[in-house]
Amino acid sequence: MDKEGGSVSKPPLLTGPENYDYWKSRMEAFIKSIDSRTWKDVLRGWEPPMVLDKDGKKTDVKKPYDEWTKDEDDLALGNSKALYAIFNGVDANMFRLVKRCITAKHAWEILRKAHEGTSKVKLSKLQMLKTNFENLRMKEEESIHDFQMNVLDFANSFDALGKPISDEELVGKILRSLPTRFDMKVTAIEEAHDLSSHNT
Repeated sequence: MDKEGGSVSKPPLLTGPENYDYWKSRMEAFIKSIDSRTWKDVLRGWEPPMVLDKDGKKTDVKKPYDEWTKDEDDLALGNSKALYAIFNGVDANMFRLVKRCITAKHAWEILRKAHEGTSKVKLSKLQMLKTNFENLRMKEEESIHDFQMNVLDFANSFDALGKPISDEELVGKILRSLPTRFDMKVTAIEEAHDLSSHNT
């Protein structure tokens, strides 16, 4: 098994910024595979039960564990499962960022902000990604499969930054980026499928 994790019972491992996008998608799938409530706790958050006053309103006092209802136990369990998965899906360095978290949502948000950054940083990453994508060309010695994998890596990076690329754009990019020896085939494909209208 590689250091990224990947077995059914073991979450993927976040080691730093270089594998965050990869980790995020796999960790989301891993947590969802536990059960739907567990992933919902990451999205919505969880709050510990509080003692109610005589009018039935919440106070600032946490309810003792042994007084929790079954429903409160069940809600807490979803949060615990998600938090446990996140704790086990980060290396020792990343764990320092989240070790004080008591909710999975908080831990997830800390890791997201640490790796995706502020909107300004995100915009900067997006601009750099667009430039690199525009400049991407298939090398003479590169296989079609390897080049397609490179293009898909870019697509995943755009997805992670909240700016997905359509299939038409990806196909157009591949066709425009092939070496000249593919010119005849590209022309035939464009004419057969009318893809030229999608090219920019």
